[in-house]
Amino acid sequence: MTMKKLVLFGILLLSTYIWAQNDTLIVDQVVARVGDRIILESDIEAQYSQIMANGKAPKELKCQILEDLLTQKLLLNQADIDSVYVSDDELDADLNARLQLFIDQMGGVEKMEDYFHKSIFEIKQDLKKILKDQLRAQKMQNQITKDIKITPSEVHDFYEHLSKDSLPIVDATVEVEQIVIKPKISKAEEQAIIDRLNQMRQEILSGQKKFQTLAILYSDDPGSASKGGELGFRSRAELVPEFASVAFSLKPGEVSKVVKTKYGYHIIQLIQRKGERVNVRHILIIPKPTPEEIAAARKRADSIYNLIVNDSLSFEEAAMKFSDDEDTKNSGGLLFNPNNGTSKFKLDELPPYIRFDIKDMKAGEISRPIQTVDNTGQPVFKIYKIKSRTEAHVANPDQDYQLIMNMALQAKKQRIMDQWISNQLKSTYIHIAPMYQSCKFHNKDWLKYNQEEDKQEK
Repeated sequence: MTMKKLVLFGILLLSTYIWAQNDTLIVDQVVARVGDRIILESDIEAQYSQIMANGKAPKELKCQILEDLLTQKLLLNQADIDSVYVSDDELDADLNARLQLFIDQMGGVEKMEDYFHKSIFEIKQDLKKILKDQLRAQKMQNQITKDIKITPSEVHDFYEHLSKDSLPIVDATVEVEQIVIKPKISKAEEQAIIDRLNQMRQEILSGQKKFQTLAILYSDDPGSASKGGELGFRSRAELVPEFASVAFSLKPGEVSKVVKTKYGYHIIQLIQRKGERVNVRHILIIPKPTPEEIAAARKRADSIYNLIVNDSLSFEEAAMKFSDDEDTKNSGGLLFNPNNGTSKFKLDELPPYIRFDIKDMKAGEISRPIQTVDNTGQPVFKIYKIKSRTEAHVANPDQDYQLIMNMALQAKKQRIMDQWISNQLKSTYIHIAPMYQSCKFHNKDWLKYNQEEDKQEK
């Protein structure tokens, strides 16, 4: 079982649960045994239905699913022998992360509970049973392959013997560095906002005004203002730290003191808390720079640009010394892509306001200061540098060594896993029902060691 297939198990976890909850009238049967563990027809049908619903149906799909399940059961048998388990903390962390994706897809906790006619607690308990075996199998496989390394010569041999038709097309990518200069907001403006929010808070506490009304009239958050400031249920990870710290400390109905975040100034009211998720409403007021403050920021950005182009400072040194963007200044202005953990972006992965600004720039080019907006929608000046830019191309060692090395390492791990499976099958009871004995499994030893049963269990 490849790592990719193990990830597939995780993706299909919740889909399997949905199918099991809604297709309860199917007549089930045992289609395979690995030791004393069984695989049911419903186990295969659940994953098959989900993949078909997504419009992705490779040939011999059910056979592939069955082989993945057979491998999982074999790994679990070994996990029992080696005492490989997952802790409650590991299980809960993984479950909560996957469940959150599920909640987001369904549009909230309440919609999910209505759909299954169960509480979030009951759903979690059901999913735990499915996830625990999947995590144990992953952990067992990681233990088998953890010490596998690959050398540069092996990477070279892998590439040389690889069919060029099987090499992936690498999308065009860009690495971007930036220096961000924000207009300075006067202390008087900040204090005026704090005073205004404190006045609103007093009006809410005294009953003169409703929080929702003031949010609709005055909040600068376009996503929540029309809803009376309500954000809907959010976890701590979905909120900036300063906001989350206050939101999770409130009692229902309580209104916070003024809170400062990178977005501006807020007052927050807790509507409801469910475990580690809160539903709050807030009023946000964003400090607005004056024309004079914007002009001063432009002048500062022009001065920094001149220092760079006159070789007084490198771009990276200027970013670390002058940039107002805390997320990138310490990396010399380099942006990092959360989707892949590297500094390389496909153009459509960049925020629109950056993609538009750099679309015509070449590798090594430094832009003049551009008046644009930051991720809060506030005016800023940015100086960009394109660290690198590559066009779409077939993967090759010169440009994509890390990618090819990962492919080679994965292929090596797959060979080790294939050998491990073959060795285990020599001493493990295996039975595959006749309906699946025509499958062309990746590892042919599944059928080589298949044993017949006198009768099929229903």
